[in-house]
Amino acid sequence: MEESISGFKLRGEWGDIVEHGERITRALHEAGAADADRDAFEEWDEWRPKAHERLGEDVSEKTADQASVGEGAGEKEGKSPEDDLQTAGEKLSESYQRVESGDNDGALDSWKDSIDHVARAADSAGRKAVRRVENTVYRKVMTQIAPYYFDNELVSANVQKSAREEDGEGPEFVFEVNVNNDELKEDVSERLAGYEDNVDRWHVDTPKEVESAEAAEGAEAPVDTVEDGTEGESNPTTN
Repeated sequence: MEESISGFKLRGEWGDIVEHGERITRALHEAGAADADRDAFEEWDEWRPKAHERLGEDVSEKTADQASVGEGAGEKEGKSPEDDLQTAGEKLSESYQRVESGDNDGALDSWKDSIDHVARAADSAGRKAVRRVENTVYRKVMTQIAPYYFDNELVSANVQKSAREEDGEGPEFVFEVNVNNDELKEDVSERLAGYEDNVDRWHVDTPKEVESAEAAEGAEAPVDTVEDGTEGESNPTTN
């Protein structure tokens, strides 16, 4: 692992990349990041590459979702633009009725509600339109020229596949992760160093559901996982 001002970088096969993400996640958790900002920690934990995933499919999809424009107020309430426009019309009619009955204050409140729903409808429609465009652009263009990336208040990270596939070796990946808080980053750095000194073989948290060579962009699946301790030997059958 290389450590610099820009983060913690590791080059290696898919399994190495997965373990790098797991170590950083463990260090963040032990440093209290999950308690300080649970949502940001869980976003990172969801995005980081997993043993059973493919870079060009699973990580690409998660990156597109993470980069997408968030939901507006109407969408969070499960309301479509059409729903808000209908409500806006109802509030406007209510405003007219209140004017006719002499309730000017009530009419003003209904009119304001109508405007709010119109604005919310426009916001929802705009967000959906942007998502359609950005999703197409990201999936078709950006993933061809830029690394797969993640960014929130807690962590900034990117992973990419290098060009090395020589002498029958599998693909090499580069995974760089930066902790955005300097004090937390220093804590994570110390913990990562401790893992290097004290952990000979990383005991992964996630199950290695690698059932075919496709799971690691062409890399062969391991015969056994780290957990079983057989180090590549087949498990003996029992009678």
